[in-house]
Amino acid sequence: MWQDLLAALALVFVLEGILPFANPGAVRRALKAIDDLNDGQLRGVGLASMLLGLLLLFAVKHWP
Repeated sequence: MWQDLLAALALVFVLEGILPFANPGAVRRALKAIDDLNDGQLRGVGLASMLLGLLLLFAVKHWP
């Protein structure tokens, strides 16, 4: 189980690093736009991201 968790974490790092490596200017602009969001909007984005991740995980685990 720990190996799977660490493999998933490693994959998150790889995926998170692709955009800054490929297009650092776009990442800077996105981070500036995120800074302009209020707390409620940012929480909404976080909640939507978590729900999407849970749905994707459920779909992958229960795929026929």
